[in-house]
Amino acid sequence: MADNNTLLEKLEGLVARFEEVSTLITDPNVIADQKRYVKLTKEYKDMSDIMKARKEYIQCLNGLEEAKQIMTTESDPEMKEMAREEANACEVRIPELEEEIKLLLVPADPQDDRNAILEIRGGTGGDEAAIFAGDLFRMYSKYCETKGWKLEVSSANEGAAGGFKEIICYVTGDKVYGTLKYESGVHRVQRVPATETQGRVHTSAASVAVLPEAEPFDVEINEGEIKWDTFRSGGAGGQNVNKVESGVRLRYNWKNPNTGVVEEILIECTETRDQPKNKERALSRLRTFIYDKEHQKYIDDIASKRKTMVSTGDRSAKIRTYNYPQGRITDHRINYTIYNLAAFMDGDIQDCIDHLIVAENAERLKESEL
Repeated sequence: MADNNTLLEKLEGLVARFEEVSTLITDPNVIADQKRYVKLTKEYKDMSDIMKARKEYIQCLNGLEEAKQIMTTESDPEMKEMAREEANACEVRIPELEEEIKLLLVPADPQDDRNAILEIRGGTGGDEAAIFAGDLFRMYSKYCETKGWKLEVSSANEGAAGGFKEIICYVTGDKVYGTLKYESGVHRVQRVPATETQGRVHTSAASVAVLPEAEPFDVEINEGEIKWDTFRSGGAGGQNVNKVESGVRLRYNWKNPNTGVVEEILIECTETRDQPKNKERALSRLRTFIYDKEHQKYIDDIASKRKTMVSTGDRSAKIRTYNYPQGRITDHRINYTIYNLAAFMDGDIQDCIDHLIVAENAERLKESEL
């Protein structure tokens, strides 16, 4: 019971803060301050999960004590049997709730609830790498469909033999970044290319980067210093796209606060036929790019603490191999191997992501206990 009391004491200290936040998010002055309001509503949502678990935990503890009392004082066999079933159910649920609460008490990645920008680039392997990048794009497109997320292509550079040298997409939905962040890294494919006449297996690679979408107030941008160009977008979309200068290109000189180095950021967007919407998307990508760069120190700090971490933020790490001759996928971070490659490439990747989440949660709990 001592451990139960310790956990309850930790939770009790959060009750007052939860009530305070509940009041603050209805305050007109707080609502007027969008940056503070968004931060508080996020805190309220996170604490709501803890408060819900706390309520069930207390109910289970009380239910167990009451059931035990009935079992020792009640003479009616039927009542004693009902109490025994209640006690058994509580004894199973209590340790589950304790693990859930401990995990909820560990600070989560503050970016997890955000939308994401998904970037896929063909790496080593020439045309085959671009084709593989196209296969990964299709895989993620199918996965997003099953999640009910919206995926929009912002820009794409097609490969000569198919696929993409580079493709950049926006993904919007519930906890997109917190789910897709595990996909950042180098993906390798082992298979016989269509152009291979002697049946030899080639190894190619594509890199995936998943960035949390930045909010307007996350970074400071002097929009007056942005240089804009417009151009006629080519590719799919009909004749209208080629006649109207709907594509936009921005250039912006940005000084990295961590290094002091000034670099020119170049972003193009041809996502829609509407030039203002393309400008809006390009600005969003600019904010996300700067936000990602400015938070690299935070990412590096996480990586240095987590020697075997599932998601360190290292986008150069080789994370997964797709072996076509054996129909096998191996995720090297957790030694996860399955033999359903066809389904996996068709978007059935949730089981792998679930294993990665479990592994990361175990490490987060271990860190919190150090």
